[in-house]
Amino acid sequence: MELESEITGAIANLQVSPRSIRSKKLGTFNANAPLKQRDGKDHPSFKQIPKFFVPPPKPEDKVRRLLHQEAHSLFLQNQADELLNSDDMNDLWKTLEKYVTETTRSRRQLVNLDGYLKVVSEVGVKCRKIMTVALFFELLVTSNFPDMLEIISIYNYMMSRVLLVQGRIGLSFYDEIGQGYLNESDVERYITDIIPTLEQVSERLQPSFESFYVCTVVKKIFFFLDHLHLRRIRIRDIVSSGLLSQLLELRDTAIPKDAAEIKTTNWFSMSAALEVYENYLDLDRDHDGMLSRKELSEYGSGSLTTVFLDRAFEVCRTYGGEMDYKTFLDFYFAMEHRKPLRLFQPCTTFSAS
Repeated sequence: MELESEITGAIANLQVSPRSIRSKKLGTFNANAPLKQRDGKDHPSFKQIPKFFVPPPKPEDKVRRLLHQEAHSLFLQNQADELLNSDDMNDLWKTLEKYVTETTRSRRQLVNLDGYLKVVSEVGVKCRKIMTVALFFELLVTSNFPDMLEIISIYNYMMSRVLLVQGRIGLSFYDEIGQGYLNESDVERYITDIIPTLEQVSERLQPSFESFYVCTVVKKIFFFLDHLHLRRIRIRDIVSSGLLSQLLELRDTAIPKDAAEIKTTNWFSMSAALEVYENYLDLDRDHDGMLSRKELSEYGSGSLTTVFLDRAFEVCRTYGGEMDYKTFLDFYFAMEHRKPLRLFQPCTTFSAS
C-alpha cells in the first residue's frame, strides 16, 4: 500500500520533539531499552493543579491529526459496543416479567425492591451497570404505586438511555478531534446523513427541498442552544436539551390521524419546516430567492416599524441589501420566540454526561 505524497511529506517533516538532540546522546541511543519518562521541568502550579488540558494537533500537523482522529473513532466504537442491543433488551423484559411482585386489576405489572434486586442479579453485566439501587428510588419518585415500580417504566428508562447514548455517540463521530463541540457544518452533515432513517421526513422530502430542510433544522438547534453566538454548541447540550430526542422521534412511522399533533409538537417535522419555507416564499414577491427591506416589511400583519426594519437589516447579514433564507431563519425564530419560555424539559432522569 502506497502512502499519499502529502502524508509522506508530513512524516518526513514530523517534529518528534521540540528539543534538539545532541549527536553524542544520539550515538548512545539503545533501541531495545525500555521507555523512560521524559525529563523536563513542569510548571510549579502543577503541584497544586494537575494538567487537565491538552491542545488538539494543529491543522498543519497532519500525521498527529490523523492519529488523533483514528483514536477518537476507535474510542467511540468501543463505547457503541458497550450499549445494550435488542437481545439484551428482550432478556431484560423477560426477566422483569419473571419477578413481577403484583399485577393490578388494570393489568399493570409491578415490582418491589426485592424483586428488582433479583432482576439485577440475573441480567447481564451491561444492564447491571445501569440498574442500581439508586435508580430504583429515583424512578420511585414518579411512581403512582407506593414502594413499587411498573416494570414498563424500568424498561422505558433503559430504552431511552440507550437511544440517547446512541445519539450522542452518533453526534460525536462528527466531532473529528474530540473536543465535545459541533459547528454548523458538522451538524449539517449529521442531519443530512440521518435523513434516510427519519421515515416521517424521508417519505415526504423532495430532493429540491432537502438543503432547505437541513438548513431549517440546523438553524433552529443553534437558535436555542448557541445563546452566545459562538457558532458552535456542546454535544452534551444537544442531548440534554431534548432536541435530539425530538429529532429521532421522526424515525417512527407516523399515524395519519396524528399528523396535526406531530406538526404542533415536533419542531423538526416536515410540516413545521414547510410552514417556515412557505412563509419565506410568500414574502418573496419578485421570486429572486432573496428578501428586500420592502418585502420583509410585510411579515406577519405588516406592523413592523421603519426603525425596526432599519435595525434588522443593520445587524443581520445581507447580500446587496437583501436577506437570504438562512438569515431569514434567524429573524423568523427570533420573532416567533420573543417571550422567555421554559423551552425544554429533561428528556430522562439521567445525566447526559
